[in-house]
Amino acid sequence: MSAVATKNRILVEAAVESVEAAIAAEQAGVDRLELCADLANGGTTPSFELIDAVRAATRLPLQVMVRPRAGNFVYSEREIARMTRDIGLIRGRNPSGIVTGVIGSDGKLDERNLKRLLTAARTTPVTFHRAFDRLADPIGALEPLIELGVERILTSGGPRTASEGIEQLAAMVERARGRIVILAGGGVRAHNVREIIARTGVREVHARFVDSAQMKALVAAARD
Repeated sequence: MSAVATKNRILVEAAVESVEAAIAAEQAGVDRLELCADLANGGTTPSFELIDAVRAATRLPLQVMVRPRAGNFVYSEREIARMTRDIGLIRGRNPSGIVTGVIGSDGKLDERNLKRLLTAARTTPVTFHRAFDRLADPIGALEPLIELGVERILTSGGPRTASEGIEQLAAMVERARGRIVILAGGGVRAHNVREIIARTGVREVHARFVDSAQMKALVAAARD
């Protein structure tokens, strides 16, 4: 199952870390879930038991985070091996996508290890997560990510929030020209989502699930 934005509809993705949050997000009207553990620290790989439980409890497309720890996105050989193993095991559970990313200690895209993660994902779509915002030259990384076959990028445009990164997000959407999805995330809320959409041209937005009321308000505002 997949969910994509249509010309006249903004897709809303909610980041969740429990079955209860996933159910509430679905009831609030979101289109897709991103499942993580430890969202307080940016999200890490959830347990396989949690993945199975969320899939059983909801009908929404499910993106699954693969990140072995909190902190930076520069990984050791052992961590990359763990990530490729986890992607293979998660892929067998038929998620709608994998959310992952890796950068080098020099601040550039780690293409060699990203290729390994993409190979492990096979035909499962991959979203490059907010490691993208830690790159020294995010705009410059767009073409390599497109060439490697990454489906979307979760990004605030570089700054802490999407509102602060509006100009950069707009530049990314223009540069991408529909070849890769730019998923705006970082402080996206009901009070600012319309401005983010209008000024950047993004068709997909991402927000952490906090409570049902806030998520319903965000969904309504995004589609107003």
